[in-house]
Amino acid sequence: MTSIKMKLLCAQVIKDLLGSSIDYDKVYKLTADAKFESGDVKASIAALSFILSSAAKYSVDGESLSNEMQQLGLPKEHSTSLCKAYADNLANLQEEFRRRSLRLSHLESVEWRVDYVISSSQLKEVNEPTVQLRLKIRNPDTNTVEPLSFSMTSDKFSVFLNQLKQVHTAMEGLS
Repeated sequence: MTSIKMKLLCAQVIKDLLGSSIDYDKVYKLTADAKFESGDVKASIAALSFILSSAAKYSVDGESLSNEMQQLGLPKEHSTSLCKAYADNLANLQEEFRRRSLRLSHLESVEWRVDYVISSSQLKEVNEPTVQLRLKIRNPDTNTVEPLSFSMTSDKFSVFLNQLKQVHTAMEGLS
């Protein structure tokens, strides 16, 4: 495999790391002269993906990456091609990894009501207010809204509300 084909193969892997899909027809054409079988191609893509993503996550400079790859036995021309593709896309890779990490669920809406329970099947007299909450939460991975419903006594709700206020204050202190 030539160093130019190595750079093009790295470009396909970087494209995949950035969220696009790999063009496997191009990859198979690039690796045809090396007589790679399907498993070899997949292993090569996985190895390049691991190397490039790990280097980007740990902010490895291109020269260090090149030296390490040569110490592992990769020819200098191939190492240079890999590092050129890596250096050209380092900022984009790091930005994409930041975007993907720490994705939190998003609270879409809150519905609530207070019920006054007079009695229940287990107790003849309860005479206590109960807070019913229904949260609609957006899952960042599936982009679907999932409802979460629960109820609590007024005492537990007071504690819950106080803790939410403390968290809110702490979060404001971070920004």
